[in-house]
Amino acid sequence: MAIALLFGVFALLLMAGVPVAYALAAAAVVVVLHLDLPLILAAQQLAAGAGAISLIAIPLFIFTGELMLRGGISERLIGLAGSLVGHIRGGLGQVNVLSNLFFGGVSGSAIADVSAVGGAMIPQMVKRGFDRDFAVNVSVSAALVALLVPPSHNLILYSAAAGGGLSIADLFAAGIVPALLMTLAMMVTGWLIARRRGYAVEAFPGFRMVLVRLVSALPGLLLVILIFVGIRAGIFTAVESAAIAVVYALIITVFAYRALRGPALLDACMHAARTTGSILFVIAAAGLFGWLLAYLEVPAAAVEFLRAIASEPLTVLLMIVIALLLLGTFMDLAPLILICTPIFLPVAKAYGIHPIHFGVVMILAGGIGLITPPVGSVLFVGAAIGRIEIAQTLRTIWPFYGASALVLLLVALFPALSLWLPMALK
Repeated sequence: MAIALLFGVFALLLMAGVPVAYALAAAAVVVVLHLDLPLILAAQQLAAGAGAISLIAIPLFIFTGELMLRGGISERLIGLAGSLVGHIRGGLGQVNVLSNLFFGGVSGSAIADVSAVGGAMIPQMVKRGFDRDFAVNVSVSAALVALLVPPSHNLILYSAAAGGGLSIADLFAAGIVPALLMTLAMMVTGWLIARRRGYAVEAFPGFRMVLVRLVSALPGLLLVILIFVGIRAGIFTAVESAAIAVVYALIITVFAYRALRGPALLDACMHAARTTGSILFVIAAAGLFGWLLAYLEVPAAAVEFLRAIASEPLTVLLMIVIALLLLGTFMDLAPLILICTPIFLPVAKAYGIHPIHFGVVMILAGGIGLITPPVGSVLFVGAAIGRIEIAQTLRTIWPFYGASALVLLLVALFPALSLWLPMALK
């Protein structure tokens, strides 16, 4: 009864348009009252949900992303991507995908990623003669690449939701190969569509221009390398790397590029604070929700239920993937990770699925859900930026769905794609 009440109230509130964080907290409080537990427990679990030390890295990485966006780093990364792949058929569409790989998942969420890169690229693509539906479809699909690129905060969230026992360095390494596969899949798909529609091919700027733009963008690229190598080598922790990233980004944007002045710096601080506040409230509410899941023994019940209907690990993993795809259509990735990890990770472990591999699959599946109807929050944001109806994008986005689903299937079927690099770097 309590389990049905918890998920029932949560689902009703979501359908009524209540924000996810409030829906999580309200559903949990209703169940706490139903079970006649002291309300002080709810307050304690809310505080504990956002109290993990590793979570300090998230606001710092969000602030780093804001500094990159407003301080000229992202523009130089997009310029480098343009010189490398802008001459391939599809031009700016290819630049869009590669820019997401360079920019990485430091902007705060999948929605923020598509807002940051898509906000810059979609108007440029439309101005250069690309159809609006193609510009939007490439932008929202390319956002999937950024979800797994170090130092994606999604991987840090997954580690925290898993109890903090998973190595963040291993998770960062595990996301690299799938991110490269997704990049390749999106670029090939964009090339095929561009060829069919007859989009113009731009001239290659020459190796000298590539070198010039590489030198200009090198500080931004070094930021990601510094974070990954530093954590991987054990020089500093994820939290320390996030603090170093902020200092490094400030030095580059304020003193080297001289692009970040008082108003822009204040704007970056305000946007980072707002994004951090919303994410941390979701984390706190999900902590209370997750505590109730454990109290009601929902993970154990999920294991028993799946054991009754499936015996093969691959079958169970595919069933979880389908559930994540459905949930992702109406929920941002951060709450999805925080809610589903305590439920599905014990199931995955019970069937011998490696938790690092499972985390990569979860983030990929949840990310695809974000660009899938009927809701698909990232799809809606991209369509709003591109000033196009959702129905128009859905008529032509299917090749990108196919490409992303193929990558997800490959990563799910072949654990070595996510586990090889972490093992090789040990």
